Amino acid sequence: MDQNRHVLIAGAGPVGLWLAAELRLGGARVTVLEPRTAPSPHSKALTVHPRTLEVLDSRGVVEPFLAEGLRLPTGHFASLDDRLDFAVLDTPYPFTLALPQARTEALLEEHARGAGADIRRGHRLTGLAEHPSGVRAEVAGPEGAYEVEAAYVVGCDGTRSTVREAAGIGFPGSEATVWGWLGDVVLDTPPDRTQFSVGTPRGGLMCVPLPGGVHRFVGHMPEDKQQDWPGELTFEELRAKVVRITGDDFGMRDPRWLSRFGNAARQAETYRKGRVLLAGDAAHMHFPAGGVGLNVGVQDAANLGWKLAAVVRGDAPGELLDSYHRERHPVGAELIASTRAQTALMTAYSGDGLALRQVLSGAIAAVPEFSRRLAESLSGLSVAYAAVDDAHPLTGRRAPNLQLADGTALFALLRAGRHVLLDLTGTGHAEGPSPDVVVHEGPLAEPHPDWAGVGSALIRPDGHVARVWDAV
Repeated sequence: MDQNRHVLIAGAGPVGLWLAAELRLGGARVTVLEPRTAPSPHSKALTVHPRTLEVLDSRGVVEPFLAEGLRLPTGHFASLDDRLDFAVLDTPYPFTLALPQARTEALLEEHARGAGADIRRGHRLTGLAEHPSGVRAEVAGPEGAYEVEAAYVVGCDGTRSTVREAAGIGFPGSEATVWGWLGDVVLDTPPDRTQFSVGTPRGGLMCVPLPGGVHRFVGHMPEDKQQDWPGELTFEELRAKVVRITGDDFGMRDPRWLSRFGNAARQAETYRKGRVLLAGDAAHMHFPAGGVGLNVGVQDAANLGWKLAAVVRGDAPGELLDSYHRERHPVGAELIASTRAQTALMTAYSGDGLALRQVLSGAIAAVPEFSRRLAESLSGLSVAYAAVDDAHPLTGRRAPNLQLADGTALFALLRAGRHVLLDLTGTGHAEGPSPDVVVHEGPLAEPHPDWAGVGSALIRPDGHVARVWDAV
């Protein structure tokens, strides 16, 4: 194996699997180490947001997700009564997709294996040491301990990341002060609404249907505000909490999974330290408000994948990887700020707190621009990377799925994992950061308000705008 092109990934969750496929698309050799011998049947995450669906579309793999998921035209901020209307978003996917993480992982693993990633289940990274030409990783496998040499190691191994700890990367933040809980159960008399939520002085509760005749309750109560770990959730406790909040147990029985989660919020001090990088929960930890964690992690991988592949191919200098931290660390910080704010609102059980929730909920209903801004942030569509001061306003922003006059769409052009040059007016600006560029000549099928006056634009493999030339 060519060590210089080899990338080792710790963790075969959604983030590690998407990164593995992206690296393979870019020509890297990839090994993924996963301690679990089989995928977990339980699903922490349920929501795939619009920007993640766009990322999947830009690699031609979105259809299986759409076929299995439930499309919900709205989202929520802090479980407020008035929901965010996703129909107004500039995307082919103006909805959240309800799909259990177990299925998301299965589809992503199929994609990664099909791309040629070496996924080793039952293999756990136990330590690593960086040297001038690469990283030597220590691994515990079913047949015993062994070592792996790689050019880079990426930790996609969760909040308790072994990679992060072995690299000595700090993970500062706050401890848990609130504990949420969830239970996947069978209901004999489920709520009559697909999206059921309630907020009262006694607590907040959401109920969503899952495949197989199962429903998930997710909730929190005033007594859940504590720093100490409350212990494992029992079925009797779950039933009592649901009855106390709603007055009904909905005929719950046959618990499939019971769990608790806290609002500890932490972020890695750096997403890159030499030849070690972090993505997903290994880089940021937060309360699962809005169901955005999996999505931000996959988008971390989309940002990192093409850059790391270019570096190991020798087509870009190692300094390109510094831009991964520079671009994604602020996104993680914004994610933590948003989820902390939502947690404060969700656990505002007092009369004053409930009044605040009512006022903000009313603003979502009455002020379309406020609702749209929250929806763009929650969906991931508003993420924009900082550009130099004199750059075109589109630089760093995510490019929408522009429709071109010959019937081609931008996301289809991105499926090769290369930069795309859109030459909309024949100006011919073909230079860019990579010689491996897909060039498309021809105008837009119809004007787009944000793209008025654009002659050419270079789009990065992750769908963000690298450079813009005005029409002449």
